[in-house]
Amino acid sequence: MANFAFSNSPAFDDRAARRIAQRDAVAGVPPVPVPTAEQLQAQYDLPTATADEAGRMTYEDTIVKTLISFGILVAAAAIGWFVPIVTIPAALVGFVLALVNTFKRKPSPALVLLYGGAEGLFVGGISSFYASLWQGIVPIAVLGTLGVVGVTLALFASGRVRASAKATKVFLVLLVGYLVFSVINVVLMLTGVVSGFGGLRDVTIFGIPLGIPLGILVVLMAAYSLVVDFDQVKRGVETGQPRIYGWTAAFGIMVTVVWLYLEILRLVSYFMPRN
Repeated sequence: MANFAFSNSPAFDDRAARRIAQRDAVAGVPPVPVPTAEQLQAQYDLPTATADEAGRMTYEDTIVKTLISFGILVAAAAIGWFVPIVTIPAALVGFVLALVNTFKRKPSPALVLLYGGAEGLFVGGISSFYASLWQGIVPIAVLGTLGVVGVTLALFASGRVRASAKATKVFLVLLVGYLVFSVINVVLMLTGVVSGFGGLRDVTIFGIPLGIPLGILVVLMAAYSLVVDFDQVKRGVETGQPRIYGWTAAFGIMVTVVWLYLEILRLVSYFMPRN
């Protein structure tokens, strides 16, 4: 029954095929070329497009974008070191650009690089200020930052450290608490309620400045933030996200590393004599 149905189907009727060909010839429609078996096999043997060729995120491309961003940040930091007057304006511009890049749906390479430049000016200026009070503190903070980043990356690459939903929730709670503490501390310092370079951080508990245990906690928080950044890169590559989102990853890593450096800079100051 099935064979009878197929034999009477226009798709399998030679006469129908000839009528279609004659109609197309009259209408001037060129015949559709039928590929040979060799041509079909050649197409089948073509290599599959790589993620980079398909416009998808790759580790290599994301690393390049991150290095470019940090290159601009370091270059701007050198300028900020010698022109510290730009520190506060650069901090404000960097804060605005951070908000724009965070909430922008589609990443903008130009805005990410502009943020790197503004943040570099701020980092250079604040580093120059710390160096004027604590000789040799900047190289120690830089090495400490590179050390934390290197160890965190190695642990993540080995699979020993991963971001989890529970740990991320705890991290977010601690982050909000630290932000509230920082705002209150700044307000108290500006109003003269507390004095000293660190404000509430200089309050001693059992002879230990609050800034030391707080600084250690915040450095650990920044290290976990790096784990979250690395995990986002990993998921972006594995799920085939568009290559443009490599700039989002570069921006996130840059924000975290700058935060980590500033916290280590502040923490190290408690262990060094002032000039």
